[in-house]
Formats: sequence, structure tokens, C-alpha cells
Amino acid sequence: MREIKQIIIHCADTPEGRNDTAADIRRWHKARGLNDIGYHYVIDLDGTIEPGRDVSVVGAHCNGKNTTSIGICYIGGKTADMKTAKDTRTEEQKAALLSLLKYLVRKYPGAKIYGHRDFSEKPCPCFDAKTEYAELCE
Repeated sequence: MREIKQIIIHCADTPEGRNDTAADIRRWHKARGLNDIGYHYVIDLDGTIEPGRDVSVVGAHCNGKNTTSIGICYIGGKTADMKTAKDTRTEEQKAALLSLLKYLVRKYPGAKIYGHRDFSEKPCPCFDAKTEYAELCE
């Protein structure tokens, strides 16, 4: 079993309102040369939590942190015209993400929640996940 120290939230960098899925992301990642989707969970616009890679398998979502982290990606992250990063989470996505995070911090005591942007210069996700979910890790 992997030692999980970080739960890292990502956005799919897709236009607001476009209903992509884990299957779409898997296809994109495989086209880029990965052997599977890089994330462990994907949260659809309607709040459905789709499985990605099995959590027992190292992800491919955050350089330098993959071996000790779980990657969660929500669909969205850009304005409809794809020109600007934006927190596009639907109410259903917010509720599903909160529920998933509560489950994961119970399952992996001591794991901290971060946004990909805490480890990268990308605006991913398009909100401050570390601050928004800090109380879950106390």
C-alpha cells in the first residue's frame, strides 16, 4: 500500500459547461503517451465521482509528488471561450469534492489537501484548495 501524504486537486482545463468525462481524459492522456489516465478520481459536472487510476497505482498528475499523492480532477477550469482560468465548479461538483475529500482524509490520516498550483506555476485548480479545505486536515 502506498503512503499517501498529499491529496492534490486539479481542474481539467476544459471550457465551462462542457461535459467531459474520465473516459475523455483517459483518451487525452493516452494520446500524450501515458499508459492510463493520470488522476485517481474525476468529478463530472453533475457531481458524479468517476474512478480513474486505482489508488494503489502511482498517478501521473503532479511532478515530484505522484508517489505519495492521490490526484482528483474536476471537469472545467476555463471560461467558455477558453481564454481565462476560472473556478467553474458546479454546486454538484463542490458537494461531491467535499464528500470525497472527507472520505480520503479519514482513509489516509495525516494527508494534506493541496491544489496542483501549490506545486506548479499553473493556475490549477482555479481556486485556493489548500485554504478552502484546510479545516478537513486539522
